[in-house]
Amino acid sequence: MTWLKKAWHWLTSMRTALMLLFLLALAAIPGALLPQRTVSSSLVDDYLKANPTTGPIYDRLQLFDVFQSTWFLAIVMLLMISLVGCIIPRSIDHWRAYNAKPTRAPKYLGRMPHYVEGTVEGAPEDVERQVRSQLKRWHIAAYQPDEDRAGVFSISAERGYTRELMNLIFHVGIVAMILTFVAGRMVSYEGQVIVVTNSEAESAVPVQQSRVFCNTSPANFDVFRAGPLFDGTGLTPFCFESQNFRATYLNNGQANGFSSDITYTGDLSVPQEQWEPTTLAVNHPLRVNGDRIYLQGHGFAPQVTITWPNGETRTQMVQFRPTDVFTFLSSGVMRFDPPAGMYPDLEERRKHQIAVVGNFAPTARWAGPNGDQLQSAFPSMDDPAVSVDVYVGDAGLDTGRPQNVFVLDQSLVADGRLEKVQRVQLTPGEETTVDTDDGEVRVRFDGAAEYANYQISRDPTQVLALVSTAVMLAALAGSLAIKRRRIWVRIRPSDSPGATHVEIAGLARTDRAGWGREFHEISGAILGTEHPDEDVSEGEFNPYDL
Repeated sequence: MTWLKKAWHWLTSMRTALMLLFLLALAAIPGALLPQRTVSSSLVDDYLKANPTTGPIYDRLQLFDVFQSTWFLAIVMLLMISLVGCIIPRSIDHWRAYNAKPTRAPKYLGRMPHYVEGTVEGAPEDVERQVRSQLKRWHIAAYQPDEDRAGVFSISAERGYTRELMNLIFHVGIVAMILTFVAGRMVSYEGQVIVVTNSEAESAVPVQQSRVFCNTSPANFDVFRAGPLFDGTGLTPFCFESQNFRATYLNNGQANGFSSDITYTGDLSVPQEQWEPTTLAVNHPLRVNGDRIYLQGHGFAPQVTITWPNGETRTQMVQFRPTDVFTFLSSGVMRFDPPAGMYPDLEERRKHQIAVVGNFAPTARWAGPNGDQLQSAFPSMDDPAVSVDVYVGDAGLDTGRPQNVFVLDQSLVADGRLEKVQRVQLTPGEETTVDTDDGEVRVRFDGAAEYANYQISRDPTQVLALVSTAVMLAALAGSLAIKRRRIWVRIRPSDSPGATHVEIAGLARTDRAGWGREFHEISGAILGTEHPDEDVSEGEFNPYDL
């Protein structure tokens, strides 16, 4: 059992706690540098494709799930045990030290770092009252001659107990902050929703999509994540309608600012005409009954209409994902089911689905040897165009299997179930024909709309996290500023009638900076003399004034 005791003492030492805290900070670095699945699984997939050698190694090391990884949680658990193991015995020791009498004066005061002596007019009783008056804010204990090491009446005073108290509060604040964050992750929720807006730059498109979002069900979100203790039934009820999205850019295309006008209500019974207006901007969320609504990003949603050989049409407006965050060249896929009347049999209808896959440019620029390579020259929608491949076959619809809304399932192409028939480049209103086994299919690019990405977050422990963090920082400042120091005063009758001989010594138990000035101020007041400041120049901050 000896090694267990040694391991426990090592784990609960303050040095180990500081080492684990530093290790926790280092462990969090990969979570900031690498994409995380809890934030965006698509970015992780892109990283794995772009780094086929190092990506799988990082994945096995759980570097894409840092804050949920086994090793990160182990460090947090060890840190919690270490901190609690440090705090409890140190709190007991601090309570005992605070209630104990200040230690007796050493036998030879002249060996202390600060020492003065002198003769004061007056009886020893008067001098004692003067000493107690100067040290009234100190923790004082008097020792009679038979208790003093030198056999002289002495007074011991100590100050700065709050330093250790602040140190303990600092570590309690760390524990509270970690527990608060963990509790917040257990009961919080976060979701994103894409809302197509009526951008001022867009041309009119026939498909009208709802711009209203209501926080009434997890199913209303495009992406929804919640803590294990949140079952999805406690959503804060509110609704908002996106009126527009505005972006300003510099001449080089760099974004200068995003904003979105919305109307919202926290009372679902209020008519939509009476909803309150507000403007969302980056890092300026709207708070509704504890929930926060952020404007997170934006993109474009092209609209394409397919006309089948029998004259029936299908129109879709689908959000494309930006592949270039500077020019907003975007990519995506649209999947169309043929009219039921053409193929009554479900299996037959699956063989004649259409997938439109490609790129959208808000400001088109054509490059390449044949001028058919679509690029984007600017992120605003000034001259939109699409360059898409048209596939015919089984696009994966009606199978019940979930599919990526931005990427075509390449296994369908590899298996021969989906075949590419033609690549087309279109501008708004332009139409082209594609030859299929069933006849000519017309593909028309109707235009595009801009969409805004909103994030809704709720963390009921946010205020507690702020309070614990503020307490922790304030306690840290106090533990660094407050100094522990001691003063001893020996009082004996002088050889001169009516006078008293006084010895005063001082010792700083921690940092000595600034202690000389305070000591000389106290000793000068007791002896009735003035002493120069030896440690601190005039106007310099003195932590002992606290």
